[in-house]
Amino acid sequence: MSTSHSPGLEVLEFTFPGSRPAGAIAPVLVGVVGSGNLEVLLEPAARGFGPIWQAVLGDFHQRHPLAGVRISINDMGATPAVVSLRLDQAAAELSL
Repeated sequence: MSTSHSPGLEVLEFTFPGSRPAGAIAPVLVGVVGSGNLEVLLEPAARGFGPIWQAVLGDFHQRHPLAGVRISINDMGATPAVVSLRLDQAAAELSL
């Protein structure tokens, strides 16, 4: 489990080994957050992009060997080039 905190927001991330592949599924949404109840979303896991993102982040680290920094990327389908640009922009904002 990993936990992170932002003002007013706690993000919890859990990873459990599975033994029954879900296969190709359509997203499933049950409940409604606005009802004061609970919403649960099941989505297919993204697969096959690990090596690409490792290369993007490795390239960034070669250009900006930062220490003591946690990088969070909230991606809505951005290309590796856009992610790389945003990482460089963020690093440029640091006063080092």
